[in-house]
Amino acid sequence: MTVDWIAVDWGTSNVRAWGVDAAGRVLFTRSANEGMGRLTKDEYPRVLDALLSPDVSANIAPLDVLICGMAGAKQGWLEAPYLDVPADLRQLASHSVVPPTSSLTSVRILPGLCQRQTGAEDVMRGEETQLLGLAALMPGFSGPVCMPGTHCKWVELNAHRVERFVTAMTGELFDVLSRHTVLRHSLGNERDGADHAEGLDAGLAAGIAEPQKLTALLFKVRSGSLLSGWKPSWCAGFLSGLLIGADIGGQREWIGKAEIPIVGDPGLSQLYARGLRMVGALGRIVDVNQVVLMGLRRAREAQ
Repeated sequence: MTVDWIAVDWGTSNVRAWGVDAAGRVLFTRSANEGMGRLTKDEYPRVLDALLSPDVSANIAPLDVLICGMAGAKQGWLEAPYLDVPADLRQLASHSVVPPTSSLTSVRILPGLCQRQTGAEDVMRGEETQLLGLAALMPGFSGPVCMPGTHCKWVELNAHRVERFVTAMTGELFDVLSRHTVLRHSLGNERDGADHAEGLDAGLAAGIAEPQKLTALLFKVRSGSLLSGWKPSWCAGFLSGLLIGADIGGQREWIGKAEIPIVGDPGLSQLYARGLRMVGALGRIVDVNQVVLMGLRRAREAQ
């Protein structure tokens, strides 16, 4: 079997690559912690060559490489201008850009999506390719999609068309609050005990019920540990649940009774599914690697 093309998901922290044959089978997978946040523009060809050379150096002709994610950001390899929402995801490849490369590869970078309406300004890079893959895996799906991560995306998807989306900085807020605010004094590292699960459920319930009171509820992590004997593991669960619950509660207009696909970090996806059950919704967790690879395949087929 011979590698036909390379699929690449280039994030802020990491890069992942799949070698795919003409029948669509994955022949190898490579990854490195050399994401956009660690690189200058002229370092991308070197990183890509180093990532692929153990598997593709014997190829005579340059391989076709299709990249999604932060390589196309303004701070990345070469900016791939955003497509405006509403957007047909089948048009991603036709708006790709071609950066300078080496003898190993012929590269195209897919664009992200943006909303320019005043008051609804928003951007995404990488998730659009996952959504194209999701549309292929769930033909005819129409409804909201939840995409947990450092920045959680809520997307209204209608088959291959993104109608609107919104970004919540939920994961990043947890990181900042737990490491750089007074709340850090009340938190522990234990995440698997009964105390953590109890705190998580309490936080989810509080955030869902009163998302507009998030800034006041946050301080209860500290005051509860001082006055009510909340243990560090309970407080860590409460903080996580509170932020996710407020995210879900703040997006109630998106949530009905129909099944909501959840595409993102596996651990966070489980927590969002738990919160969605509290509002009577059913979350269906979809493997993020499967959808990004399918999205890159579909984009390449549509070129």
